[in-house]
Amino acid sequence: MNKKLTVLFIALGFLASGCSLHSSQEGRSGESNPTTTTTPSSQAKPAPISVTPVPSVTPSAGATAGSQPDSTRKETAVANVQSAATAARMDKLPKPDHVVIVIEENHAYEQIVDRAKAPYFNSLIEQGALMTASYAVTHPSQPNYLALFSGSTQGMTSDSCGKTYDAPNLASELLADKLTFTGYSEDMPKAGYSGCSYKGYARKHNPWVQFTNVPAELNQPLSSFPSDYSSLPTISFVIPNHQDDMHDGTVEQADAWLQKHLGGYVEWASTHNSLLIITWDEDDNAKKNHIPTLFVGSMVNKGRYDNVSNHYSVLRTITDMYGLKSLGDSAKEKPIQSIWKFSH
Repeated sequence: MNKKLTVLFIALGFLASGCSLHSSQEGRSGESNPTTTTTPSSQAKPAPISVTPVPSVTPSAGATAGSQPDSTRKETAVANVQSAATAARMDKLPKPDHVVIVIEENHAYEQIVDRAKAPYFNSLIEQGALMTASYAVTHPSQPNYLALFSGSTQGMTSDSCGKTYDAPNLASELLADKLTFTGYSEDMPKAGYSGCSYKGYARKHNPWVQFTNVPAELNQPLSSFPSDYSSLPTISFVIPNHQDDMHDGTVEQADAWLQKHLGGYVEWASTHNSLLIITWDEDDNAKKNHIPTLFVGSMVNKGRYDNVSNHYSVLRTITDMYGLKSLGDSAKEKPIQSIWKFSH
């Protein structure tokens, strides 16, 4: 009987010793030592015990950084850097509630600026920021429209009709970020029209209809341009017909059209955090391709600015305003930052 009790006490002693050791180890593993560097869990040496292998699994969304693969941590780091860079750019740019972009045709800077034939446009210069060293990308018209809309001429070198593209563009990026876009073209017969021409309308001056990732309902006739400007999309383009954009008509005619159709918006925008951009697709086919580009709105510092700019830098400015991805060759350009009131 004494031997049995002895054996039992010895067994109980071993069990008590094991429990005490296990408890001590658990206590130490939860402590932090302020005088030493903690080894990340992914690098910790495992205890020399045998375990049954289990299938590897992808870390869950809630996994700690130390448990993520190197590739995941690198992707996260890159995304964080890009996000910080975007935020830094946005700090130097306004974020208008609405931007309306009007594209005129085939006239050089010297033919418009300070010319009596364009009194309304020149009155807007006194209200806005004129880029005095603004240039189109190429000749003829169509690749310039594509450049301003998508950051690339898409390999187009003519005004031919019928090409389609699926590349990222201003509309697709706005929609992906839950912002809005609409293009308004004068003389276009109906919404979603994809034909080459109708009266004074030409598809070559309408870049968004050429992209399969832009919904057809965002391709609207000018008659749909709202009189309630607060209902405008985030970004809209306004394309006059051939008579009203200086392509076939006179400078005086286009200038009067601009005042009639956008004068009300200009007045409204001055008190509603909104912006008008007026530019030309190209000059009169000269080598310099020097064109007027004007920004008018409540957030603009009035003046003439000699920063060199082009269609890509205008696009880069717009995408940076809303924290969107830079498109195509616009990523190589700097946004226009010097003209805004709070950038000084």
